Amino acid sequence: MTIPDHHLTQGERRVRSFHPHWKRLIVPFIALVLIALASGAALYFIPGDFEYAFYARIAVVVVGLILLTIWSFVPYLRWKNTGYVLTTHRFTISTGVLNKSTDEIPITKVNTVSSDQTFAERLLGCGTLTVESAGDRGEIVLRDIPRIQDVRTDLFRLVEDASDGELDGR
Repeated sequence: MTIPDHHLTQGERRVRSFHPHWKRLIVPFIALVLIALASGAALYFIPGDFEYAFYARIAVVVVGLILLTIWSFVPYLRWKNTGYVLTTHRFTISTGVLNKSTDEIPITKVNTVSSDQTFAERLLGCGTLTVESAGDRGEIVLRDIPRIQDVRTDLFRLVEDASDGELDGR
């Protein structure tokens, strides 16, 4: 999730590293509970004297495991393997479970930093961060950023320091 220390350049230090907000895990958790309850109920209501009860129970377990994998385990892995790292020189976004994709925005290329929050996001302390850079991608929108105001403040401070030529606080 984070950049290893040996990947940091000389004089670069990690300011903040984090995952997306935990609210992304609410639906997978609800799916986990509902699938477990439905599977348990299905196993309970399969009659013991049913000729194919053994096969029916195996089918319930297999279907339950497939649904758990798709609706709970995969979203958790996506959340766990999405990471944001803010250093004094760059903002790194890495995603991917089996394949890894990493985007790095040099702090010196950041033009605008803005944030948006719905009422529910304000209550949860997260939001959408929009970073406009002078690179090829232009504008990057990052959803469900935890402690959005702190991240925005840190990023803005680093951009200001970089424009003043004060990288690393010097």
